[in-house]
Amino acid sequence: MKQRMVIRVSMPCDKCRSKAMELAAKTTGVISIKIAGDYTNQLEVVGDGIDVVCLVNRLHKKLGRVVILEVEEVKDKKPDPDEKKPEKCEKKSHVPVPQCYPGCYHYHCPSRPQVVVYEESGACSIM
Repeated sequence: MKQRMVIRVSMPCDKCRSKAMELAAKTTGVISIKIAGDYTNQLEVVGDGIDVVCLVNRLHKKLGRVVILEVEEVKDKKPDPDEKKPEKCEKKSHVPVPQCYPGCYHYHCPSRPQVVVYEESGACSIM
């Protein structure tokens, strides 16, 4: 069961925020961690089968005051059938890239054929 929880933690400095994120990341089952809230004093933790009490105790021992604000089950988003998926480019046979000489460059875009551009200058470059 995937769950999302919001925990308010006493984190007055960047070092404390870093330590809180590190402690949360070490907890079994954590998938993602985000610092949220108006004063960046909340941790938003998403995971599968996280022991909330264990996480709160770890944070309390190292950082001080900890309050559980919200715990909820997260449901995976299912794609809408009306929503269009991006079209995939068809694979084309391998075309050798022409050699480049001074004043020549090429670029390749997956949705367009390969383009080679030659810039001619007035002077001859053959030596």
